[in-house]
Amino acid sequence: MKKLLISTSLLAGVLAYAGGFRVSLQGVRQLAMAHTSAHADDASVAFFNPAGISFIPAKLSVAAGGFAAKSTVTFQNMSTLQSTETDSPFGTPVYAAVAYKVTDKISLGFSFATPFGSTVEYPENWEGREMVLKMQLKALFFQPMISVKLAPWASVGASYIYAKGLVDWDKAVTQLGGTLNINDEKAKGHGFGLGFYFQPDENWDVSVAYRSAVDMKADKGIATFKIAPSLFPLLGLDAGGQDKFTAVLPLVDEYTIGATYKVTPKWKVSADFNYSGWERYSRLKLDFAKAKVGNQATDNTLLVTPKNFHNTKTWRLGTEYQINDMIAARVGWYNDESPYEDKDFIAETPSFDSNVVTAGLGFKYRGMGVDIAGGYAMPHSRAVNNNYYNFVGQAKAKAFFLGLGLHYNFIK
Repeated sequence: MKKLLISTSLLAGVLAYAGGFRVSLQGVRQLAMAHTSAHADDASVAFFNPAGISFIPAKLSVAAGGFAAKSTVTFQNMSTLQSTETDSPFGTPVYAAVAYKVTDKISLGFSFATPFGSTVEYPENWEGREMVLKMQLKALFFQPMISVKLAPWASVGASYIYAKGLVDWDKAVTQLGGTLNINDEKAKGHGFGLGFYFQPDENWDVSVAYRSAVDMKADKGIATFKIAPSLFPLLGLDAGGQDKFTAVLPLVDEYTIGATYKVTPKWKVSADFNYSGWERYSRLKLDFAKAKVGNQATDNTLLVTPKNFHNTKTWRLGTEYQINDMIAARVGWYNDESPYEDKDFIAETPSFDSNVVTAGLGFKYRGMGVDIAGGYAMPHSRAVNNNYYNFVGQAKAKAFFLGLGLHYNFIK
């Protein structure tokens, strides 16, 4: 069996949240309950809904955590029966947040998270090399925010998103007898978040949140062609085989409605519905300054690749039982949709319809809390049939992930 190497910093998160390259690992407590959002127990709520920081039961709250994620993807050509399996290391997405009550009505917060990204690496001669040999995507979100209590039971919040990222992509250009590297380590984008949070009585938490789309703009990209130097002047490349390029990678907007209900003083149930606007990623355009490697009749420096993503829905259900004053047990389940059909399957962001089960424990002593969580993804197999790349076969995957989180609430 030939080995296909996928070196992931975040790919297992991609499998955990089927949509493209979205990594749904921003809170350990939340993950244990299927990554539901209506939890205003500590500062980790800041990423999910800026309005939620108004209801944290502390003047100052800090939270941080990280994950270890592991995935395996198998692709088989059904004609040759050649099978390729991933051998991916652990990924390590992280998050951190802080929230502070300036007054009884105004709270300020800050969230850092890694909600988008993946790194994939394949052997030089694998059959999908025209799509990707190696790709690293990374987006870091920095979100300052403010929340205002409209009433003792309702708040509104807003955040500004500054996104910083990089892209490093190697692919084969077989017609030129070599490879192409696309690189920009200074990509950036901007966006915002809006939310409402409600606690109509002691039994209910309700969260309504929107996170805007963010266009990651690569304005200082460098394309490096590893081909015969005699081709450089014909293609408009410099003496090093390089050219500049610009591109935009769309990070999608998300709508989330979540609720938590306290069935008894010790038992609560949470549910979420997410809607993600992946249809923005209909194609990827690389606009070269001079390189004549495009595929457009009217502009031979413009390379356009179809992606054909569509919007997706995610349903989440989790529960927590307070065993005693110090220990809570949590479990959850959610169902994900892939943002593209079998005919549009792409190797740089492998994605599957998936069921995911999660579980975890929470330990609390006074203001200090420690949370652990784990999850196991069971993606549905895919009958791959991408005519654009002549990429046909069957793809399967599985993934698991573990998380450790800490938080501290300063009551006084």
